[in-house]
Amino acid sequence: MSDLRAIYFRVRRYLYFLLSLYVLGWGFTAHKSIFAGLVLGTACSLFNLWLMVRKTDKFGDAVMKGKKVRSLGSFNRMATAALAAIIALKYPDQFHLISVVVGLMTSYIVIMIDFFKQAFLRK
Repeated sequence: MSDLRAIYFRVRRYLYFLLSLYVLGWGFTAHKSIFAGLVLGTACSLFNLWLMVRKTDKFGDAVMKGKKVRSLGSFNRMATAALAAIIALKYPDQFHLISVVVGLMTSYIVIMIDFFKQAFLRK
């Protein structure tokens, strides 16, 4: 298994754990819009992570075969983030906009924490 896939599976597991905590927070607290925003943003962040890993794998395969690659799909990831923001703006009583933005950044934060955890565990 490539390092990218191993990192992806680890980060995905952490994001599933966070999503389950957010769902519990949504179900058992009075701050439903905040936790719904975190769920929406983190779900979109997880989807963006999957897109990025898939495109990176295709990019690596194309480079190995000597083919040209158009892009790594940045537009698709930005469109997903824009869709999450539009949903939060359309339904402000259901989704807290700041929570959606924090949720969208969650996968990147988890990747950085995982990197530092792996770097310090190797020593």
